[in-house]
Amino acid sequence: MSVLPASSREWHLVARPHGWPTPADFALRETPVAEPAEGRILVRNLHFSVDPYMRGRMNDVKSYIPPFKLDHPMDGGAVGRVVASNAEGFAVGDHVLHGLGWREYADVPARHATKVDPELAPLSAYLGVLGMTGLTAYAGLFEVASFKEGDAVFVSGAAGAVGSQVGQMAKLKGASRVIGSAGSDEKVKVLVEEYGFDAAFNYKNGPVRDQLREAAPDGIDVYFDNVGGDHLEAAISSLNVHGRATICGMIAQYNDTEPVPGPRNMAMIIGKRLRLQGVLVGDHYDLQEQFVQEVGGWLRSGELKYRETFVEGVENGVEAFLGVLRGDNTGKMIVSVTG
Repeated sequence: MSVLPASSREWHLVARPHGWPTPADFALRETPVAEPAEGRILVRNLHFSVDPYMRGRMNDVKSYIPPFKLDHPMDGGAVGRVVASNAEGFAVGDHVLHGLGWREYADVPARHATKVDPELAPLSAYLGVLGMTGLTAYAGLFEVASFKEGDAVFVSGAAGAVGSQVGQMAKLKGASRVIGSAGSDEKVKVLVEEYGFDAAFNYKNGPVRDQLREAAPDGIDVYFDNVGGDHLEAAISSLNVHGRATICGMIAQYNDTEPVPGPRNMAMIIGKRLRLQGVLVGDHYDLQEQFVQEVGGWLRSGELKYRETFVEGVENGVEAFLGVLRGDNTGKMIVSVTG
């Protein structure tokens, strides 16, 4: 049995944010580390994920996933190495994916851990392109939006972890045109030159509706929404008859303290017979095997590219999360646990 540390640092939510979260809403605390009980494993986290959806969990409201508890460790996707095991099928040295991030060491029920192979892909990829974000993109495009060859696709938040995968997957499956929006000229350049989008624009450079119309003069068939707000309104205007929109996230509204007016052109949904549908990755785990097989093949062949933005040190976890809300990341934002 390996020698265990006396304590582990972990992030707690200590106040419900009002509007934009601040560092004062969180505390980095130490907790004792013990040998795992029967059926459990102790994992030294190597990377953990910070994601936009976590902002909603900081509010005390009923949703599809329970809110974070005050003065308790937060959780989220993580990958790490088993350092102690009291569970059949898991040995010290195994690498696992689990849901107890935001901390250095995690005492995990073995039934909630999945072995991953660092030889097949870098461990961090299991939090992004081969993990929850990748499956969200895959299911949201192919199942929820009913994508078909020849569709023109618009993706908002296209340089993020989900959006960048959606655009590339659409191209690989025969989209006629893929357009993306992002929040900087540098990200726009990445979309076109690295990810192969046909067109992209910086939404800060002018009205989204005008820029989208210029980028997609013949309209769009599919909209993958990571932003909401003016992007959704613009997409409704540009969607063709029988167009489909997957509503994945509305990061533009996550920190608003007052209700946000909806798109002003929703009457178009009727005449165009549009379909707008939300996506939650938990509804689509039946696609997991197909997803890993197909996306893993694209990764091995080099056809699918991905980026990750790394922040080093558990102590910088909150700053990394705030960076996601600001749009500091290109691709998946990951905290590497050092020390």
